[in-house]
Amino acid sequence: MEDLAHASGATVRTIRGYQDRGLLPAPERRGRANVYGDAHLTRLRQIADLLERGYTLASIKELLEAWDAGRGLGGVLGLVAEVHGPWTDERAARISRAELDERFGGSPDEAALAEAVELGVLERVPGRDDEFLVPSPQELAVAAELYAAGVPLAAISAHLRELRGQVEHIAERFMEFTTEHVFARYLGHRPPTEADAAEAVTLVRRLRPLARQTVDAELARAMRLFATRHLQRHLLAEAPEPTGPQTLSVALPAGTIDAVRALVGEENAPAFIAAAAEREVRARELDVLTTTHRQSGQIDQIG
Repeated sequence: MEDLAHASGATVRTIRGYQDRGLLPAPERRGRANVYGDAHLTRLRQIADLLERGYTLASIKELLEAWDAGRGLGGVLGLVAEVHGPWTDERAARISRAELDERFGGSPDEAALAEAVELGVLERVPGRDDEFLVPSPQELAVAAELYAAGVPLAAISAHLRELRGQVEHIAERFMEFTTEHVFARYLGHRPPTEADAAEAVTLVRRLRPLARQTVDAELARAMRLFATRHLQRHLLAEAPEPTGPQTLSVALPAGTIDAVRALVGEENAPAFIAAAAEREVRARELDVLTTTHRQSGQIDQIG
């Protein structure tokens, strides 16, 4: 047992505990000696791997019993690996402290840096005080754009915390929805069969981009709706005259209003201005996306 503990990295006490729980087969008896072989070492490594993935000892026992019954762990571990894999094709990058300071005001801000690390926007690189890992270059680029537009760093952090809570709720509801209507028929028994686990892996791969695509589409729809309403509220204010048709009152130069009326007529002027405002919003959105993509590429080059 001491040799097995040395080879596996587990303690003798841990090995005894696994044996008592039925997780580890009994050793072969040779005379007065208990002999452990490669199968025991493999089993200890399987247990350690499953514990690292978040399984409880009770769940591990069920999985190992399925393995011993001939159903195999390959499909189950494949499913676990797929779920724990990346849910985005965005690649992490690195950024130097000097460039970080330059992009956010030009001078060091230790409080803002600590907040970014706490939020996971930045990760410290062991042994390097002048360099940080950026898990999501897009997220950092958005923060830089907001800061350049005049949003304080504290407000950006607070907004991210609020947004993260709302997005996590959306993700949880999506997983509940897909589990109920898609995965339940494959994972209704514990542990799943090899074939069911393999099919669930395929489903995870197919469903992985759907959540983001759905959120992207709905966010674009909502932004277009509220941006248009916001601009109309600030640029247009219709008030009926005591007699006659409604009069357009706008916070725009009189010459601009006259030109619009001459172009499309008095009746169509409000709709024309609203459409022009919406087109401007879309153009600015495209500019932001282009700039964000370009800056993300610059961060990747640094990495």
